[in-house]
Amino acid sequence: MEKKNINNSDNKNNTEDNNNEESKITKKLLSSTIQDLNKELHDPNLKLSNKYTALKILGKGTFGIVYEVKNEETNELLAIKKVYQDNKYKNRELQIIKELNHPNIIKLKSYFFTKGENEDETYLSCIMEYFPETLSNIIRTYAKQYKQMEDIYVKLYSFQMIKSLAYLHGKGICHRDIKPQNILIDLETHKLKLCDFGSAKKLVKGQLSIAYICSRYYRAPELAFGSREYTNQIDIWSIGCVIGELVLGRPLFPGSNASDQLVQIIKILGTPSKEDVFDMNPKFKEHKFPNIKSYSWEKVFKTKIVHKDFIDLIDKMLVYSPVKRISAMKALCHPFFDELKDKNLVLPNGKKLPEDLFVFTEEEIKSDEESAKILMNNNN
Repeated sequence: MEKKNINNSDNKNNTEDNNNEESKITKKLLSSTIQDLNKELHDPNLKLSNKYTALKILGKGTFGIVYEVKNEETNELLAIKKVYQDNKYKNRELQIIKELNHPNIIKLKSYFFTKGENEDETYLSCIMEYFPETLSNIIRTYAKQYKQMEDIYVKLYSFQMIKSLAYLHGKGICHRDIKPQNILIDLETHKLKLCDFGSAKKLVKGQLSIAYICSRYYRAPELAFGSREYTNQIDIWSIGCVIGELVLGRPLFPGSNASDQLVQIIKILGTPSKEDVFDMNPKFKEHKFPNIKSYSWEKVFKTKIVHKDFIDLIDKMLVYSPVKRISAMKALCHPFFDELKDKNLVLPNGKKLPEDLFVFTEEEIKSDEESAKILMNNNN
């Protein structure tokens, strides 16, 4: 018995040592400069097929660091995401983005590995498409100007976001961290790209996954109920939250912590029924919640100009039960998006809609052939 306690203590110490070591490496990575990256990029031993020059740092976080770079031979602007590569684990993000090919998902151009100061210290750098703006910044700009986003842009961004999900879910991939910061926009064409697959995973029925996933404001309620056998429908919840935020100008459910997040959801959706809780997590046994009535979506958006179709779409996406939540392909068929079927439609900036808006991949079509047929026939 005593020996077991000592071993547990050793394991705990080893875990803490590993975490401390990774924390040091992450801090070192985040302190990297433009000069550091350029030194790497111009190292002849790296043998890159193109010459790149780092221009500026776009963002930093616990994931790593993102740079804007220029391909010196084509003048194309690109992004490099550099992360610490733990040799003990397979890099799921790289494996996933290598197989993705969709107009609304950021494309991987190339990747390379570099060594750190220590021999066992490895970094992965992914060279990807560069899109200049995040949806988060766009929402913030509208909010600062006390303006509501134009209805056509709400529809166009929402349609492209959901379309990217239809493709991912058709491939059995769950993004697991959809939020405005992970959605990129080209303000010239209003083309949208979903990015950052650091939390993405192929979900397999019966296989457990961690419940503490996804950024708080966009975290589906089944995660709050501790479900470890959730489905791709957690992404639908997240997208519903983002769509609501496009109009509201702020998060729908701004929880201050994990438990308050559920409180914020209950304030609007009301107390979940026993059936709802069972659908979210059959293993959850505690059902003692205060009886709170739902708050209508019309009241949530009372200070905004919204159509009943918008309210109906939000209502179908943001429901407790994952099995009752609308699927991505069915959401694309929703009347809220009917205006986008007009081929003569011109955006406020004078541009036409993206040409591939109603072009669907094999994965999207196979995931729901009936919905795909409706979408493609309606656009002919």
